Amino acid sequence: MNTTSSIPALPCWLNGEMSTLRDAKVSVLDRGFIFGDGVYEVVPVYSGRPFRFDEHMARLARSLGELRITNPMSVAEWRALVDRLIAAYASQVGKPPAETDQLVYIQVTRGVAMRDHVMPPDLTPTVFVTTNKITQPSTEDRANGVACVTAEDFRWKKAHIKSTSLLGSVFARQIGADAGANETVMFRDGFLSEGAAANVWVVKDGRVLGAMKDNLVLEGIRYGLIEKLCGDAGIPFELRRVTRDEVFGADELLLSNASKEVLPVTRLDGQPIGNGKPGPIYEKLYAGYQLAKRSST
Repeated sequence: MNTTSSIPALPCWLNGEMSTLRDAKVSVLDRGFIFGDGVYEVVPVYSGRPFRFDEHMARLARSLGELRITNPMSVAEWRALVDRLIAAYASQVGKPPAETDQLVYIQVTRGVAMRDHVMPPDLTPTVFVTTNKITQPSTEDRANGVACVTAEDFRWKKAHIKSTSLLGSVFARQIGADAGANETVMFRDGFLSEGAAANVWVVKDGRVLGAMKDNLVLEGIRYGLIEKLCGDAGIPFELRRVTRDEVFGADELLLSNASKEVLPVTRLDGQPIGNGKPGPIYEKLYAGYQLAKRSST
């Protein structure tokens, strides 16, 4: 049984005060708790430096705008807060920040009000930030690739908002977990959308294909990064509607998100993708990703 005492005392910041995950509390009437009425971001940190921070802040602002929540901080204020959490975690584990890789979680909800579906105006947003070590794919998963399963994308049609209302993604991810798979690759009306918690990329004839950026897909921060990495490596890159047959007929299939970075899929619904091994496009994108991490500020 999980109890409060089993929660690690990781540093967190809640509504202007430093605390720990074990001690921080929000009102039961917080609209994030009642309705999932909020947004979040997950920022990877390498050697103490947030990775593609401005892109994360831009997406946070877009999501808040969609929900009509005023952004409670400027980009500079968010950066100062994130740097503070990075330093707090590093101190807790007894290392300089530059010797830590972390994953910073940011959540903003509309705030506290009596329960009513209508969006109350002028609430003070609830702001919560915490951090922990980043868990990356194993050496074995990178060498051999991972297995995934497919499912119909049964979620709502505002997937472009990085909302805390994640029950659809929880169900989708559980489909994969129940099958012992790394991720669930989803299709809407026969076309690729995304994974439960990752974007999905198809490689065919040396070209990287991804789903279009619209309201049916969350534009992962790696969307722009993978396009850049492809450009740097001379790999053609295209966003368009990708069919289910194209996914199963891919030479390579890749996942991307903050913790997976870019990861090869070598089996889908029990069938091999390509020759069943990680391919050359993955190797080039992974190498480029590592270079981008080392050069981030």
